[in-house]
Amino acid sequence: MSCFPDTSFLCALYRTQVHSARADEFMAGLSGTLGVSSLLLLEFRQSVRLQIRLHRQDRTKGFRQAEGQQMLNDLQIDLNAGLFTMLPVDWSAVHQRAEALSSAYTLASGHRLADILHVATALHLGVTEFLTFDGNQKKLAEAEGLVVPV
Repeated sequence: MSCFPDTSFLCALYRTQVHSARADEFMAGLSGTLGVSSLLLLEFRQSVRLQIRLHRQDRTKGFRQAEGQQMLNDLQIDLNAGLFTMLPVDWSAVHQRAEALSSAYTLASGHRLADILHVATALHLGVTEFLTFDGNQKKLAEAEGLVVPV
């Protein structure tokens, strides 16, 4: 395994948006499976549920429950089909790495904890590529020597 995705990459796979074509193209060219962590899946699912809630409160925000539920169902189908591999992660080691990243970059660049944890996970796993469409997270990954190919 040479790459690890973040939530923005999964969102582009499961909901049509500006980056979806690039995410689909990357997946089509991938040989083997894409490694994911339990944290990544939790954040994706939580994000979808939050968008459903936002839409219920204000129809101009988020997305409908049917669309969100389809995203969650499609992810589960792909997990069951083996498109993704759940990677074992030593969370204590990831948290230590994340603390170092936070200390080194957050004051200057303003990174969110989840973004730091995803980059720290990628570094912990020893991957060379990080899949993100988040500009600030891309800067963090590249500052740590990861290639962002999408």
